[in-house]
Amino acid sequence: MANIKTKAGRRERIKKGIRRKLEGTSERPRLSVFKSNKAIYAQIIDDSKNHTVVASSSVDLDKKGGVNITISKNVGAKLAEKAVASGISSVVFDRNGYLYHGNIKALAEGAREGGLKF
Repeated sequence: MANIKTKAGRRERIKKGIRRKLEGTSERPRLSVFKSNKAIYAQIIDDSKNHTVVASSSVDLDKKGGVNITISKNVGAKLAEKAVASGISSVVFDRNGYLYHGNIKALAEGAREGGLKF
């Protein structure tokens, strides 16, 4: 079991609870988000095939340094653009244990504006 006394342990416990309820299918894949201190990553995953369908990150956008809300929104929009081009219009949002706030929220809004439904 994850050590709840650390931030990483707390996030791991929350992540497992979220993942227990969510599953990406071929019709409605899972949009998973990961953020580090230097970048933010998002990918659309088909859990039935264990396959990443589409991915985007701030590294792909050549944004060096830190991550802010506008960069996160651009990553979400780029991911949505790639997803719509590959025929995906509806996803399940997996915030991966992070609070739905700040960069995670901006990425989700960018993806919604790009045409994804969740």
